[in-house]
Amino acid sequence: MTTPRRVDVLVVGAGPAGLAAAARLAAAGAGRVEVLEREAAPGGVPRHCAHGGFGTWTHPLTGPGYARLLSDAAERAGAAIRTRTTALDWATEGPALHTVGPGGPETVEARAVVLATGARERPRSARLVPGTRPVGVYTTGELQQSVHLFGQHIGTRAVVVGAEDVSYAALGTLRAAGADVVALVTEDPHARTHRARAETARLLRGIPLLTGTTVTELLGHGRLSGVRVRHRDGRTAVLACDTVVFTGDFVPDHELARRGGLVLDPGTRGPAVGGSLHTSRPGVLAAGNVLHAVEPARTAAREGARAAGAVLDLLAGAPWPEPGVPVAVEAPLRWIAPNRVTPGARTSPHVLRTGAPLTRPVLLVHQDGRLLHRERLGPGTVPVHRSLTLTTRWHDRVDPGGGEVRITTT
Repeated sequence: MTTPRRVDVLVVGAGPAGLAAAARLAAAGAGRVEVLEREAAPGGVPRHCAHGGFGTWTHPLTGPGYARLLSDAAERAGAAIRTRTTALDWATEGPALHTVGPGGPETVEARAVVLATGARERPRSARLVPGTRPVGVYTTGELQQSVHLFGQHIGTRAVVVGAEDVSYAALGTLRAAGADVVALVTEDPHARTHRARAETARLLRGIPLLTGTTVTELLGHGRLSGVRVRHRDGRTAVLACDTVVFTGDFVPDHELARRGGLVLDPGTRGPAVGGSLHTSRPGVLAAGNVLHAVEPARTAAREGARAAGAVLDLLAGAPWPEPGVPVAVEAPLRWIAPNRVTPGARTSPHVLRTGAPLTRPVLLVHQDGRLLHRERLGPGTVPVHRSLTLTTRWHDRVDPGGGEVRITTT
């Protein structure tokens, strides 16, 4: 067995969160900062998002431009980025990982580990869509890589499953590849409320949006020939197509966190963390969409920089914090992150998602029957697949020895 190699900080994942963490750590003199990336190039999902919307209002970028910006910043600061390298499992002692890359297997020990493994879309198999196994079935990520990274031919008639931001990104990719989009199909009966957005309306021009509709079967042998759908009233139909793209339905890429015995939050299904992004395993922090599937790249990058601040404190001798009080949400809210609270600790606002549209919502924070906080979020309607933000003004009212904090909405 080879002798373990030592670094100061090991970052797993070279997407926006991992690269932002690495850049801040290296620039602050944290020692040897190393980033592991299983793909052939750093940058994460933005690498194959050819559309705009990245960067800042004053310096707008496409996804590949944003990926290059983050990668260059990390390397200029002195971080080492190792591509085509996969973290396989945890070593028995301390923050250490077994990895494999072009040079073969090795064990890397670190004073701190930042998990920035991101999220993934659930493919057709995980969604339990029956039928044959033809060519022409994609997730958004697979589609974007095929078109923008590898220049592969996509079919001529496509169905997009989903009706959220990533679905419209897939629609744009299909059009760029020369495919006609037959329809957007979603089980969400409220999806039409999103059509008011100008960009969404432009992309949907002339394309049916079938709400309350489920894909029940894939058809075709060799190549996809169509999808069978069932409408809310029980009617069925076949949409003729040679390509189908399953979008959204993200889950955190939490395999490494699970294998490391980290406590996972039941709402987000990612590692449970407090405001400083410490996990339940000493020496291990987490940032980005492994915590919440899925938020924009800028949110992931901010969290990576915040995790780096906590790592710097740890390297300077700060003690590992207590787990804190769990925070959970009640329906129609789906999840909240961070999902642990330590009164008096440095933190940032919470991000939440809802499973149903909320009109003029008010968030209520309770612990053991006590109302800790009441916050109105605005006069409009918050649609599904949009983030809500909850301030932290109530943290000092939390009883550290009390029960779970519950977030509800009226």
